[in-house]
Parts: sequence; structure tokens; C-alpha cells
Amino acid sequence: MGLLDKLSGWLGLRKKEVNVLCLGLDNSGKTTIINQLKPSNHPNHLGPLSEEWKHVSQTAAQEIVPTIGFNIEKFKSSSLSFTVFDMSGQSRYRSLWEHYYKESNAIIFVIDSSDKLRMVVAKEELDNFLSHEDICNKKIPVLFFANKTDLRDALSSVKVSQMLCLENIKDKPWHICASNAIKGEGLQEGLDWLQDQIAQSYQNNEQMNDQA
Repeated sequence: MGLLDKLSGWLGLRKKEVNVLCLGLDNSGKTTIINQLKPSNHPNHLGPLSEEWKHVSQTAAQEIVPTIGFNIEKFKSSSLSFTVFDMSGQSRYRSLWEHYYKESNAIIFVIDSSDKLRMVVAKEELDNFLSHEDICNKKIPVLFFANKTDLRDALSSVKVSQMLCLENIKDKPWHICASNAIKGEGLQEGLDWLQDQIAQSYQNNEQMNDQA
């Protein structure tokens, strides 16, 4: 299966949708990561990460025309809805992220670990995201990819975590993985963690509904 099909199957979400929002500054590697997750019949798919994730079935990908200032791509694989934002580096466009916060079930936040100069900007955008009214009261999982760790001067995932002050996130489950999106390294580890968190969230919601 493709990664998203596999995730959908594990969670038993054949009649549900999971919206995973992928955020980060421009040039962080979001597009390459998303290409690794796409259904294998998608023209930009880079291939499964391992034999375990080989694709079995999928629905056709849906393309959304890029918009000035940012690119949006939305595609479905089985019942999993995946929305990707490849945002412009200009801060005036990042305010558009918030329109999709309310419906999100999980967040992937990608950081260019080799871009030390813009680490401060990434932290500002992360802080804005975490403090937004549609996010601050939601206990949704946040997966961080410290991407491009293969580059010579890249920071380690531990250092990225420290610079972003991730230890201050107390009200949401989070996890950071070092990744090399081009080779697919670190992505499977992150997706494994994310599916566990989403599954746990759904189980908790079902238990609350049963008690209600």
C-alpha cells in the first residue's frame, strides 16, 4: 500500500477522513516529503519507503491549481484526505494557513535543519500556529521533520528541537524526526508515530461518545 492507504487501513477509517496539514517555510522540503506520501500512480510520486508500504489500491489523485503566494495540493488515498500547503516565504501569505486549522486532525511541520538563519522565523511561525484559537485547545499530534540532515552544516534534530523550544509544548503530543526527504530517510518513523497518535485519539473520542 501507499503510505496514506496503509495509515487509513491501520486506523480502520474506511468511512472517515483524516486531514493532515503539512506546514513549514518555503524550501524546507515539504514538497519532497509529500511526493513520498502520494499514491504511487501520481506523476510526482517518488516511490514507497520500504517493501512493507508497497501500494495495493488507491483512488485517483486530485490536483488543485496553485494560487499566487502559495501552492495547495489536495489528494485522496482510500478515505484519507491529505492537504499540503507549500507557503511563500513572505509572512503576509502565512496567515492563510489558519483557514485549515479547524478541520485538521494532525500536523506535519517541516524544518530545514540546514537553514540556521531562518530558524528564528520558523519558530515564530510555529509559535503563531500553536497559539491560534483553533489549535491551542486541540490536542492534535504534531510531527516535526528536521529535514535535510544530510547536508554538511545541518543541525541535529536535538538542536532543532532546542532552537524551536519544543519542550514547551505540554498540551499536545509531538515528535521530531531527522529526515532526508530525497532518500525517504526518517519519514517512515515519523508516519508510524503519527498513525499511533491518530489511532489513540480516535479511540479516546469513541470512548467519550460511548460514555455520553
